[in-house]
Amino acid sequence: MLVPTGVRTQRSDDVRGRHQTLRVPDGSYVLDRPADVTEVIPRADVLAVVFGPDGSTVMRRDDTGEDAWSALWNGDEAHDVQATGMLSAIVAPLAAGGVPVRVVSSYDGDLVLVPTDRLDEASEVLQAAGHQVRR
Repeated sequence: MLVPTGVRTQRSDDVRGRHQTLRVPDGSYVLDRPADVTEVIPRADVLAVVFGPDGSTVMRRDDTGEDAWSALWNGDEAHDVQATGMLSAIVAPLAAGGVPVRVVSSYDGDLVLVPTDRLDEASEVLQAAGHQVRR
């Protein structure tokens, strides 16, 4: 695995990886289902484009959107792509607390989306589970 110089990684068997630091990026996001994904133009407000068996979904910033979601990002501190339990350590407490999530993963980390109107609640649940949440 190639890791940029100065980036700390955790081994797959390092149980400390279960308590993570999550950052809340600015803004709120909405989920769109474009009829033709080839018309999606990569730009600053597009957080992610996901191609699934049921079609594509675009996560884009829209601070005024209905049904808005806020993102929690765990990729500021790199972890081994073979590390197990990283995502479940985040979503399990949220599920137990009844907080809905949407998730998309990249090479460096995971974006966990929670309803914007429940971000404070999600942060409290995650902190009670031992995670740090930074805004």
